[in-house]
Amino acid sequence: MSKKLQSFIDLTRIKRPIGYMLLFWPCLWGLTIGYEFSGNNLVFYKFSFLFFFGAILMRSAGCIVNDILDRKIDLMVERTKNRPIASGQVSVKTAIVFSAILCLFAFAILIQFNQKTIILGLASMPFAFSYPLMKRFTYWPQLFLGFTFNYGLIMAWVSLNDNLSIYPIVFYFGAIFWTLGYDTIYGFQDIKDDEIIGVKSTSIKFKKNPKIFIFSCYFFFYLSLILIGLLMAFSKFYFIFSLIILLQLFFFQIHTLKVEKPNDCIKKFKSNNLLGFLIFINILIGKIF
Repeated sequence: MSKKLQSFIDLTRIKRPIGYMLLFWPCLWGLTIGYEFSGNNLVFYKFSFLFFFGAILMRSAGCIVNDILDRKIDLMVERTKNRPIASGQVSVKTAIVFSAILCLFAFAILIQFNQKTIILGLASMPFAFSYPLMKRFTYWPQLFLGFTFNYGLIMAWVSLNDNLSIYPIVFYFGAIFWTLGYDTIYGFQDIKDDEIIGVKSTSIKFKKNPKIFIFSCYFFFYLSLILIGLLMAFSKFYFIFSLIILLQLFFFQIHTLKVEKPNDCIKKFKSNNLLGFLIFINILIGKIF
């Protein structure tokens, strides 16, 4: 593989699936709560496929925009100093063109859905690409990420039902707290460099009592899962299986968390991929059994 091609692959973070999977899981949750399962579920499979590849494309485009905006900051952070744009392997102009191409492919996927979903998707673009700027102005960039990363939950519901209801709204706001929690954990990897540079985050804001803050975030997320189950009249098996999710969130991710160890932070952060899958399975259990 040529060095240039490798640089473009590195730009998209395609080899790090945790990024696009965390974008995809809320989409799949939205589809699952909104779909009426029957003998023929081709629409569900088709829409899941479209949202999956849309998540990959938009995550990749977002990473490129992030690297363009953060190219000077990345040079001052040990973990990011060798990124393609910061290190000069890919020019800013080339990166902009590459990101635009990825967005065009994502748009080709978006227009497969109904009109309201297309409008929602286009409306999310300014928020998705302005997220990297938030850490320059506020200690709450993770909250802003939560609004953008879980937006697919709303889009997925609307793509099936052509309207909005209380169910995806409750789930969406709960999922924002999920992102707020796991990205705070993620932020502890770079906390020393960020403090020196002057970059803001919830990791810095709550560094004295991080577990209390993360616990609060996950509490509201877990509460939203229970509320969804009650509002949609899921079976008792949903609530039983939810105990596994509770243990994953509060015992594994919080109780055993060592914020002073970057490797442990990334381990806990990546475990949210499994959590996303467990929640998807649990929704299926609640609806079908």
